[in-house]
Formats: sequence, structure tokens, C-alpha cells
Amino acid sequence: MPPTDLPRTLGELRASGHEFRTVKEELRDNLLDRLRRGAPRFPGIVGYDDTVLPEVERALLAGHDMVLLGERGQGKTRLIRGLVDLLDEWTPYITGSELREHPYQPLTPATRRLATETGDLLPISWLHRSERYGEKLATPDTSVGDLIGDVDPIKVAEGRALGDPDTIHFGLVPRTNRGIFAVNELPDLAERIQVSLLNVLEERDIQVRGYQLRLPLDLLLVASANPEDYTNRGRIITPLKDRFGAEIRTHYPLEIELETALIRQEAALSAAVPDHLIDVIARYTRAVRESPAVDSRSGISARFAIAAAETVAASALRRSGLKNEREAVARICDTVSVTSTLRGKVEFESGEEGRETEILGHLLRLATAETFRARLAGLDLSGFTDLVAEGAIIETGDLVSADELLAQIGTVPGLAKVLDRLGLGDAPSPGQAAAGVEFVLEGLHLTRRLAKELTDDGRTLYGS
Repeated sequence: MPPTDLPRTLGELRASGHEFRTVKEELRDNLLDRLRRGAPRFPGIVGYDDTVLPEVERALLAGHDMVLLGERGQGKTRLIRGLVDLLDEWTPYITGSELREHPYQPLTPATRRLATETGDLLPISWLHRSERYGEKLATPDTSVGDLIGDVDPIKVAEGRALGDPDTIHFGLVPRTNRGIFAVNELPDLAERIQVSLLNVLEERDIQVRGYQLRLPLDLLLVASANPEDYTNRGRIITPLKDRFGAEIRTHYPLEIELETALIRQEAALSAAVPDHLIDVIARYTRAVRESPAVDSRSGISARFAIAAAETVAASALRRSGLKNEREAVARICDTVSVTSTLRGKVEFESGEEGRETEILGHLLRLATAETFRARLAGLDLSGFTDLVAEGAIIETGDLVSADELLAQIGTVPGLAKVLDRLGLGDAPSPGQAAAGVEFVLEGLHLTRRLAKELTDDGRTLYGS
């Protein structure tokens, strides 16, 4: 609910000293204010501080409509929706207005008549910035009526003349007047629908079935697209591309630290997932993106890494339920499940049919080995290899509890340094200690210092 002390009539609004600003002026002024104060401009956006966000800020300061180009899962929609936070918290509009017209600038014939009749008593209401955002996922069946508007047969049937502008039922774009409107996957719009956006972007008027109704719409139009579709000839008309003032390329996180930060921020984890496992998932995601066996044009979404972390946590939670453990802590054995459950998120090259799970499993082992070297390089791990030097076998797996695993190894020289290097603390819980131990065993196997065998019932055996 808006504050009770806000003006409720046009006369009160004028007396308060309120000044009209366009949407783009609001965005520019509020962004400049945050820049000067050093305040966060785009909270929750990870990895774009030095690349994408400066370009977005320049586009907003220039007052440009923009299109974000990037593969799936690069946070384009998240970034677009975050622009709403740069609008004023509350803005006035004429009460009952379909297009949320500013009291100083009524647009439609109906609101202009109302403003003339009521004068300073024109009733006004207040709109929160969260209600000033409209979005449409472009699909081939999207119509001009959806976006721009159409004649309302009910209004015509009520006796209004067909040429009366009041018979128009406005579409999504005019109804987002004085806000931000986003079109996701812009190239999927049919060409004739793209044409309908030309005047909206430049002349700011609309045409509906022979009506030419001059509506100086006040909005910021933002679109998203896959570069492959946007740049291919025939998917988007050239005049529409010309109307956008800024074309901004997005990307996946450039640093491994940014990838892990994104996973931590977005994943809803049902169990504890230690940092070294998040690191494995982040490296695994990057390895899949860079693999020549994977279709790079489709991209590997950030949702791949997020879903992988959530799957690993769920595997740990399942084990804690089956083994009646007091805590659920993920271990390296829990990562194996992601190769099958997330296969549908990856589009492979045509020549790799039938090898999908094998490829993902290989990339997971590479990511694990890379993390092992990065985290534990230089440590003396002979205490672990000595455990199996005389023929002993250590059994683990996703159905072996932490207590069962720790009971097999007893006291291991060097374990405290391993746990410290992995960030598991000086007094780790059994689950944390087991996570560290199993990670070392798997790392030693991947660096050819321990043998490993997988049994038919899902157990993992490490030996000399």
C-alpha cells in the first residue's frame, strides 16, 4: 500500500512540487545517484561488474532501448528484471487509467476528457515500481493484438462507433506505459509482429486495424536474444535492429570464483555442500561448456551448475535418511549422479550420439582431478596411501555413512592439514571429515596413486 501522506488529486500533486520525468529520465537520475553514493546498482548479478554492467549503465544514461545477446542461462532476464529497482519507488497516475497515464500528461481521449472536466480535482493513485514491468516471451503465435492491441468487439457491440479510439483494447506494450517492457527471445517473433514494434521504438505511436492513434508512450523497451538467432539473416528484420540504441553481449562467468559464487547464491541446497565440491561442480560446468563434443551454440546454462549442486545435496540428504545420520553432508560420491540426471540439459554434437553419459563422466573426473590439484597441491598425503599399502580396502559410496567410512581409516597422519586446506575447520563434524577423506581418496585415484573398483551394488572400493 502506498504511504497515506501522498497527494490524491491533481491540485495536491501540483502543490507538492512534483515534477514529471519520463521513465528514461527516472532511470538516468536514480542510476547517477547510486553511482555517486557508491551504492549497489544491480544486486544479485554476478560476474558482470567489469564487462556487461558498464555497457548497461551507459545505455541507461544515454536513454537507449537495448537488446541483450547471449546464450541460455547467462542471466539476461534476471538483469532486465533488476532494472525495475532503478525506477522511483512510487509514481502517480490517473485513477482508473488503462495506460497508467501521468496526471500531467493524459494520453487517451477518455482521460483527456476526464482531466478537462475535473481540473485540479482529477483523482490520482500511486503505482509501485514493482508494477511497472511487463514481459512477453516471444513465440511464433504471438499476435499484434497481444503486443499492441486490437478492436474490442464488446465495446463495439455496446453501441460505440467503430472509428472511436475508445473501442481499442490495448496490448501488453501500451499497458506497460511508464514502465519497462521486455521481449524475451526476440527473433522468435514473426516478421509482421516485429514490424509492429518499429513505431513503438522510434515514433512512439501505435496503429491498430486502420486506427492511427498518436500515443507518445513512455517506456524503456529491452529485448533478449540468442546471438545465433539474432545475427542470422532472416530471423530478425534489419529496421528493428536499427531501432535499438544499444546491443550488449552477455557471457558466462569468466573466473572460477565467480562461477562458485553464482552457485552459492542461486542454489537451494537441501544439505551441506562443502566448498571443494562446489569448486568441482563449477569446474565441471566450465569443462562441459568448453568440450568439443558439446554444441557451443546452445551454451551450457548457469542452471546446469545450480541443478548439479542441488542434486549433489539431495544425494547427501537421501543417504542421511537411509543411514539415519544426524547431519547430511555431501561427498564426492554424490557427484556421480549428475552425469545422468543432467544429461538432458546438454546438447551434444551429432557425432556423439550414444556417448553422452560417458563424455559427462569423463569431464567430471577431469574437474575433480583439477580441483584436487588446486586445493591440495604440495601436501604430504602418504598417510592415506599407507592405509592401503598392505592390501587393505576402504569401502565408500553414496550409501556408506560418514561413521562407517571414518571407522575404516582411524587416525591418518596429515588429515588435519587436508581438512584445513579444504576449509572444513579445526573441529570438523563426522560428515565434514568423511567428505574430506573421500575427496582425497578419489583425488589419489585420479592421479594414479590408488586403485579403485566399482561393484555391481554401487559400492566404491579404494585399494593399493
